[in-house]
Amino acid sequence: MAGSNRIFGLDLMRAMAITMVLCSHILWIYNPNDGIIRQLFALFGFLGVEFFFVLSGFLIGKIIYKIFIKENFTVKNALGFLKRRWFRTLPNYYLVLIVNILITFSLGYSIPKLYLYFIFLQNGWHKMIHFFPESWSLSVEEWAYIVLPFSLLLFSSLFKPKNKNRFFLMTTVFLILLFIGFKILYDSGTPTTTLDEWNVSLKSVMIYRLDAIFMGVLCAWISINFQKQWAQFKFPSACIGVLIMMFMYFGMGYLKILPNIYPFVWNVVYLPLASLSIAFFVPFFSQWETTIAIIRKPVEFISKISYSIYLLHYSVIMQILMLFVDRETTSLLQLHFITVLYLAMTIAVSYLVYRFYEKPIMDLRDRN
Repeated sequence: MAGSNRIFGLDLMRAMAITMVLCSHILWIYNPNDGIIRQLFALFGFLGVEFFFVLSGFLIGKIIYKIFIKENFTVKNALGFLKRRWFRTLPNYYLVLIVNILITFSLGYSIPKLYLYFIFLQNGWHKMIHFFPESWSLSVEEWAYIVLPFSLLLFSSLFKPKNKNRFFLMTTVFLILLFIGFKILYDSGTPTTTLDEWNVSLKSVMIYRLDAIFMGVLCAWISINFQKQWAQFKFPSACIGVLIMMFMYFGMGYLKILPNIYPFVWNVVYLPLASLSIAFFVPFFSQWETTIAIIRKPVEFISKISYSIYLLHYSVIMQILMLFVDRETTSLLQLHFITVLYLAMTIAVSYLVYRFYEKPIMDLRDRN
């Protein structure tokens, strides 16, 4: 790959994920009535974030596994891992958070419990307010970065594992089951609600979502310990992922497995099943090392700026743009133009943030 250690398939997963999220928020421009297009684009938004979760777990799982197996895993190791992750995620997040705060205050709005956004607890165990809404997923990511290494530290001190490889697997499975268990508790204490309520009270709440990241960590363990099978079954595995998705997004609707009729399925089974379906795609994408430059370069570009896109595209760029647009009096052709303008602005501003802020900080991290 011309001196790069990037894997095209993983870049493609990131590019697909951020594109799906962008598609879901383009709906805000058109504000269509409830129909198949709206449902499809809303599904894109859901899948995009779930792809990010599993991919993130896969990448951090490989990093922590190698540290845990090769070294005497200590608090210093855990903090070293966190330092590198926080260099990657926190500067962009806090920059965009401050921009969002300034925009919101300038429009005359208040922000209840603003301090929670600085410690990633805006959606810790409850639904968040309507401010910087896409940050809910970053809360899940950041707490997963903390929970995994410190769980390994805690359990290692308690049980003194002789087989660290097996212990890593057992810890990962335990964490997956633990956070699925929180969903069971939610289901047992929550009356049947609408899909909208499920979306903000369960799907977007950190304590119920960490298992999605740890599903990716499990993929990392399998890829390291069963390399031959990981390569051999990448195509059958992807086909299984497709079948699970087809059932979830078409079969469940056909069979009328709806939240108000089968709340346990939606509260406990649905989200882990979504993570599992995406996990089946990871063997395929993780081994797609490169492709022709005309495809690879734009995918790699979008992948590199995907974090900046995610942070900026909705609460900053979309909201500012829509202050000047009246959807009731704007023609369809004009809305198309606004959409193109929105996408161009999002990519341009995200690139500038990546080039002159995010990348220099990453370079500083790598020099230390």
